[in-house]
Amino acid sequence: MARAANASASNPRTYQGPAILSYGFRPFFLLGSLYAGLAILVWIPLFHGELSLHSTFAPRDWHVHEMLYGYLPAVITGFLFTAIPNWTGRFPVRGAPLLTLVLVWIAGRIAVTLSADIGWLPAMVIDTAFLALTAAAAAREIIAGKNGRNVKVVALIVLLFAGNLGFHIEAHVRGAAVDSVRLGIAVVIVLIALIGGRIVPSFTRNWLVRENPGRLPIPFGRTDIAIVVFSAAALALWVIQPEGRVTAAVLAAAGVLHIARLARWAGDRTLRDRLVLILHVGYAFVPVGFLLTALGALGVIPASAGIHAWMAGAAGVMTLAVMTRATLGHTGQELKASLPTQLIYAAVIVAAVVRICAVIHPAQSDLLLNVAAAAWVAAFLGFAGYFGPSLVGRTRRR
Repeated sequence: MARAANASASNPRTYQGPAILSYGFRPFFLLGSLYAGLAILVWIPLFHGELSLHSTFAPRDWHVHEMLYGYLPAVITGFLFTAIPNWTGRFPVRGAPLLTLVLVWIAGRIAVTLSADIGWLPAMVIDTAFLALTAAAAAREIIAGKNGRNVKVVALIVLLFAGNLGFHIEAHVRGAAVDSVRLGIAVVIVLIALIGGRIVPSFTRNWLVRENPGRLPIPFGRTDIAIVVFSAAALALWVIQPEGRVTAAVLAAAGVLHIARLARWAGDRTLRDRLVLILHVGYAFVPVGFLLTALGALGVIPASAGIHAWMAGAAGVMTLAVMTRATLGHTGQELKASLPTQLIYAAVIVAAVVRICAVIHPAQSDLLLNVAAAAWVAAFLGFAGYFGPSLVGRTRRR
């Protein structure tokens, strides 16, 4: 069944529609990367008061929402509907159903940005519909494919939907979203810990066995489950009580556990393959985020330092790492990081590190913020420009 599903993706006799709608990664990786870059181009003049939007969200809330509940759900959906056929052996969601999801996601971006014109409630309904439909479609595929062990991923998508719903309500009632932001971030980090904990050692093992025999990563097991569960509990505590010594101690412990987990994956032996190495670099921002957030809980540094380590670092780097690898693999290209791909990786790492520094060094924050924004835009629009032809159906010769 799995072979049949994979074959269907490349067999023109089984799908006659546009190539961009043949697999989930194609439209959502392209749209997600374009939006991630363009939203930051809008955010910088918005931040400096040089631009205004017709949104009921305050400028800061618009920026946070569109990163957390706009770009990231697009990339997550692209990954999810590309992975599910491999999990279940079923054919991918494609054609009209996939187009429906794409159009709902686009409608959400328009509704949020123009919510002052259409009203906060219609905007909420339109925007939250995307994650609701994504969760429903993913649940249907996983249940039909009798793949119960991955239902937990759907549960996390439902939690992300709840966070988005809460964001709209909280912003309307309180004037600013706070708790729902932490909930969304927590869900994203658990997703990275869960899915990254499977793909990073797996892809690393595959490359090492073929190219650099010797010490191999320890595969996903009970230790990983324990670390993910502890991390989820630590993040739940942080969502409920973001400050205090107890929260700081639990977050710091989770950070140390993730450092130990990362050390088990033999990332130091992958320096010759940037396509594998970037997965380890991206995951390294998870423990960095835990440790910085622990310091933030104690008031030693601003809380946003850890948040940006998670969002610009872990989420930003991991999404580009997964998008580049999946695009190459699913469009029949060699799994090798070309020079442009490596420049994309370098740009997003610079963006993450500099964005963290902008929080820790407020005296230089304006300059550092602009540098981080420029690097982020270069990374994501660079991905869209370089991999776009492959995503719409034309295979790029490398």
